[in-house]
Amino acid sequence: MFTQEGARPHLNNKSRWLVLACLTLGLSLIVLDETVVNTAFPILTADLGLDAYETEWIDSAYALTFASLLIFFGQLADRYGRKKFFLIGVAVFILASLGVALSDTSTGVILARALQGCGGAMILPTTLAIINTYYHGRDRAIAFTIWGGTIGGVAAVGPMVGAWLITFHSWHWAFAINVPFGLLVMVASYFCIPGSKSRVKRKGLDLTGAILITFALFAVVFAIIEGGRFGFYYQREPFTAGSMTWPTSFPPITLLFLAIGIASFLAFFFVEKSRLKQDKDVTLNFDLFRSRSFSAGNLVAFVVSLGEFGLLFTLPLFLELVGGYDLLQAGVILSAIALGALIAALTGSFVCQLMGAKRTLQLGLALEIIGIAGLGITLTSTSTGWEMAPWLVAYGVGIGYATGQLASIILSGVSGHDSSVAGAFQSTSRQLGAALGTAVLGTTLVIGLGSAAETLEAKGVPTGQAQEISQELQDSGGESISDLATEPGGVDLVQVATGTFTTASKSVAWVVVVAISAGLLVSFWIPKNAAREKQAG
Repeated sequence: MFTQEGARPHLNNKSRWLVLACLTLGLSLIVLDETVVNTAFPILTADLGLDAYETEWIDSAYALTFASLLIFFGQLADRYGRKKFFLIGVAVFILASLGVALSDTSTGVILARALQGCGGAMILPTTLAIINTYYHGRDRAIAFTIWGGTIGGVAAVGPMVGAWLITFHSWHWAFAINVPFGLLVMVASYFCIPGSKSRVKRKGLDLTGAILITFALFAVVFAIIEGGRFGFYYQREPFTAGSMTWPTSFPPITLLFLAIGIASFLAFFFVEKSRLKQDKDVTLNFDLFRSRSFSAGNLVAFVVSLGEFGLLFTLPLFLELVGGYDLLQAGVILSAIALGALIAALTGSFVCQLMGAKRTLQLGLALEIIGIAGLGITLTSTSTGWEMAPWLVAYGVGIGYATGQLASIILSGVSGHDSSVAGAFQSTSRQLGAALGTAVLGTTLVIGLGSAAETLEAKGVPTGQAQEISQELQDSGGESISDLATEPGGVDLVQVATGTFTTASKSVAWVVVVAISAGLLVSFWIPKNAAREKQAG
């Protein structure tokens, strides 16, 4: 199935595309689940009678385990086998998805979602490592472009798939669909993907380092996710975990978690340096950062992820609350992003061969900026899907070019035996950026919705009522707009609310533009010929 060419393993012509198909299907499993789940949240919450805190933890449980375990599982995959961990990850993800689908309590759903995060943390870095190991020359450019296009395309199609499942079946199927899909991935991957692992053998498994980095990432991501709820300047409300309560009279618990996370990172750094000097196994080899492709690429990944998928955070809400589209119609409109990602997948190899990985990355980021800025300029409360489509297509092409080539650049400066952990670190950089970005974008939207009070007062609405309506808009993330129609003067109230939501959405778009523009500037630090050698074969 595969041959050795020099020191580098190569797949034969037939198997290389079967392997890539398996990897992208595995990647699709976790990307599709995340976007489908977001669509299912409102109905799941109502069906199980969950409060706001329980609903938040259904999402947070996945994000915390996924982000905190990426590097640990990446290290184990390099040591014990990437195919093995890919298959285990898919199996865990299937079982966890079935667990969510069959759960009828908040505790069951939250625990199963945490287990899904474990499975996802095994799948994602191994897909990158296998591509980095077996694909060279022109095939490498094609493989990474398809990998990046899969993320953008599937993320865009997810809301439509979720809406269809919920509309014609139930929220349970938003999770149960992963079972047959995952089994298909497992069977195909078992027969098609060759085994690979690091050939470098060091003494002892680095359990201390693994525990420290996992705990550090958990603490930092927890602080970022929960900062909006509990605050960073003062403790906004009590934090309860089991029988323990952290009262509002104490300093913010988020700062405690941040401090613990930073201390754990420092301890991890010194432990890894010490073990490396003794030629012992390490969880993360800090020598990787000597490669400018790796260090600069990860910085770009972090900065860009602050806003890259921010459009998918606010646009579905805009389409439903302001545009009046139902879930399925909104999903169809967002599929324009998938069309752009498909265009990128079909043209990415040619563009990369012509321009090189760095310039293709920069072209992709520029197209993302153009797409989002176009929406920021032209978006109105009467905008139609057709008017948004060109900007969404440009955004999708940009994601396809940028995401795949950034991964290629980061891994180009990494030796084969560190591929999984390097891919895991890239994914961790993205997860940290995305978590922080979601918090920033959510705050931007809420602040924008708060301006409704001033507009309502200018239209003669009593101050008390105006402030109450504005607060409801902020607390509900805009979902209270539909309730305003039943109040006296409802038409005018809805008009103000939709106008305010539109303005807030445009503000979110410009924050995203700033974040991606910053990533574009940082990308100039990447070496000119990054990934060119591996793409040259």
